[in-house]
Amino acid sequence: MDRTQRKAALAEYRERKVEPGIFAIRCTASGEVWAGRAPDLSTVPNRVFFTLRQGGNPHRSLQAAWNAHGADSFVFELLEVLDPEKLGLGLDRELKACHEHWTGRLGATRI
Repeated sequence: MDRTQRKAALAEYRERKVEPGIFAIRCTASGEVWAGRAPDLSTVPNRVFFTLRQGGNPHRSLQAAWNAHGADSFVFELLEVLDPEKLGLGLDRELKACHEHWTGRLGATRI
């Protein structure tokens, strides 16, 4: 990759639209659910499943379920996508409130 391609790729990355929101990871074998929030949902599935495959996920109950049931038993779900432009400075507060709502509604473990 030459310098101009690298600059173009970097500019494209900076201009991408991030989607903050709430997600869930379900274990179909056990019925367990974990709910989390993220400032950019597009990065979450790769990060979570990578740490689970490596055995280094910081959430012990999630890692234990992964070890017990295997990768085929897990599903990633988007629960709610928030509009960062609409919420402005209240985005973090709204993410926390939505996370609490979905955790309670699903009976999920917070991650």
